[in-house]
Amino acid sequence: MNNSKNVLFVCVENAGRSQMAEAFFKKYASGKFNVISAGTLPLSKLNPIVVSVMSEIGIDLSEQSPKLLSDSMIENSFKTINMGCMDKESCPALFVGDTLNWNISDPKEKSIDDVRKIRDEIKSEVLCLIDLIKEN
Repeated sequence: MNNSKNVLFVCVENAGRSQMAEAFFKKYASGKFNVISAGTLPLSKLNPIVVSVMSEIGIDLSEQSPKLLSDSMIENSFKTINMGCMDKESCPALFVGDTLNWNISDPKEKSIDDVRKIRDEIKSEVLCLIDLIKEN
């Protein structure tokens, strides 16, 4: 893959925020960049409320699964975005230099209304990011 085209969204569990960001990026920047999300301590499955709120807006995450952040993902990314940390010891920013840090709340154990707000915040950030990197 071309280094100048890879975008990486990272968080700890890769079960919510980074998965939503990856999905929005794929939807709004389709074909322009390669995008992936990963976590430092990925869970076995996505947060079901995240899957539900994304389904509400026509994005199906039911086949997605959390992925472990690898050195090659980091080395081959043009832009890396840290979604925010709930666990400071596993925070991707400790392992990944030169990242954008969005500091978005973790949807874990949040109400569906709170997860909808997080989803909408991520969508807004992704759209801004796409505009920013299209200019570069």
